Amino acid sequence: MSTFAKRERLLLADLLETVGPDAETLCEGWLTRDLAAHVIVRERRPDAAGGTLIKQLAPRLEKVMAEYTAKSYEELIRLIRTGPPRLSPFRLKQIDEAANIVEFYVHTEDVRRAQPEWTPRELDPVFQDTLWSRLERTARLMGRGVPTGLVLRRPDGQTAVAHRGTPVVTVTGEPSELLMFAFGRQSAARVELDGDADAITKLHDSRRLGI
Repeated sequence: MSTFAKRERLLLADLLETVGPDAETLCEGWLTRDLAAHVIVRERRPDAAGGTLIKQLAPRLEKVMAEYTAKSYEELIRLIRTGPPRLSPFRLKQIDEAANIVEFYVHTEDVRRAQPEWTPRELDPVFQDTLWSRLERTARLMGRGVPTGLVLRRPDGQTAVAHRGTPVVTVTGEPSELLMFAFGRQSAARVELDGDADAITKLHDSRRLGI
């Protein structure tokens, strides 16, 4: 079994350490300190992490996030590197790979692509295929509510339908770039869009893309 999640975790920790606590990210309203706290809360505080999806838990999430952002930045980096607590299900390799490959890849790119003069990473084909398999499984969820039909296409022609409807916009790119697009990082994703001009404009303007 691959260890992509562990690799991306360590890459994220190294990058956060390099750019410091006050660097920009692609996550609106978050600096690197906030992003680091989010990653940790997601793994270590399931009692609060659900606040991203469950409205009733949002105040608790806000409180716990504030507690972690108040910690030293060095401590946050250490917690990311060492991973979740010993009894956490995230400690299981299978769960770590299933839950964290995309999480850590996207957040690493959130930091990288927010920095001046960033350049694309060279990703090996096996990792691209892994990202594509994750994207295929979640495309419908990420595309729910968008105002157009939406098809995601790899350069080799493989496609995933993110939203059924007309007119259709087809987004073409490597799986890594399609993921960034599908997660709402549209301006930073290196993809090509094909379709009706008005539909493309509506898609770009929509804030419904991503989960």
